[in-house]
Amino acid sequence: MAKATIKLISTSHADADAIANQIKSIAKAAQIKCKGAIPLPRKRIVQAVRKAPSGTGSHTYEKWELRIYKRLLEIDGNEQAFRQIMRIPVPDSVKIEISLAE
Repeated sequence: MAKATIKLISTSHADADAIANQIKSIAKAAQIKCKGAIPLPRKRIVQAVRKAPSGTGSHTYEKWELRIYKRLLEIDGNEQAFRQIMRIPVPDSVKIEISLAE
């Protein structure tokens, strides 16, 4: 039986959780074993930018932040379940990595 590890990477935790819930519902309907969604540590990318790009005036900065959320799912399944998972409409903010093992 094949085993799939699915990693969801997103800038929106709501989108990542919604896709994870759809995958879990497919696994439940197909009566296959599913572990997850395991939340992995959030990554914060902070960038400081000067407010006055010309260099004149006070030295004030704005901080911009990007948060990256990750979820991990493990599924024991068959080919039919994997095909249903591949048909899920995925928003642009979510990236999916699937690795298969025997």
